[in-house]
Amino acid sequence: MNTSEKTLITVKATVNAPVEKVWEFWTQPDHITKWNFASDDWQSPWAKADLHVGGKFSARMEAKDGSFGFDFGGTYDVLDTNKHIVYTIDDGRKVDIKFESQGNTTEVIETFEAESENPAELQQQGWQAIMNNFKKYAESK
Repeated sequence: MNTSEKTLITVKATVNAPVEKVWEFWTQPDHITKWNFASDDWQSPWAKADLHVGGKFSARMEAKDGSFGFDFGGTYDVLDTNKHIVYTIDDGRKVDIKFESQGNTTEVIETFEAESENPAELQQQGWQAIMNNFKKYAESK
């Protein structure tokens, strides 16, 4: 797939929390396992994050009933604490996340290259559901 063929999808949320808290909850495995799934019938039993440029991360995402699951991981390309993360998913796609501090709220804007297996709309809905779950978790703590 060349660059001109890539479909970019953006999801976002305004989280009612300061950027330092949002960054911590987004990047720390103990928190990732609490929000990294799209619906209540899924879970993320473990996550790992070697938080430096060139470091690897991965997280398990699976249905609670055990019917399906997968590991999602990649390598950090850019880490600008409390501001910006870029990573490459293990399948080669790029993800760009911006954290825009607005005092006691933080806008999280995540743009990712769509994969070719599923419709873009379905991917957008799934990633937005995870983003919404992150917002709910971060605001509840």
